[in-house]
Amino acid sequence: MEPGQWRIEAVTIERDADEVYEYAANPANFAEWATSFCLSVRENEAGWSIETTEGEMTLRFAERNPYGIMDHYVASADGPERPNHARVVPFGGGSRVIFTVFQAKDPLDLPLALGCRNVREDLQRLKSVLESEVSEGSRRIGEGKRRKAEDRKG
Repeated sequence: MEPGQWRIEAVTIERDADEVYEYAANPANFAEWATSFCLSVRENEAGWSIETTEGEMTLRFAERNPYGIMDHYVASADGPERPNHARVVPFGGGSRVIFTVFQAKDPLDLPLALGCRNVREDLQRLKSVLESEVSEGSRRIGEGKRRKAEDRKG
């Protein structure tokens, strides 16, 4: 994909950056916070697969790292891998999740606007999930949509 336009979407989360990274960069949790796109996630022998609004795709995250880089890549069976660049950084007493939304060279702004809206919604969902976990104590996050996918398969 040759980049055309791009925008930065970000959200502040009242959680330690390491905790946000551990949760958000774990593919098993993807369906819980990337709800504008991902319907369910499952691990298989080849890695991770996600059921999306566009059909089944593979999901791959960047190698674990100490820098908060949580780039992830999705690909349909017959399409190229699409990068999604994201990072978690310390911010005050919490963290900031920064996501760069790219649009392939195209004269229309609609795909970029929709992509930005979806990323904003997903980042707000990530914030909600992680901040509500603090107030709910020991609730295990990331279990709901994975279980639904496993139930459908088995």
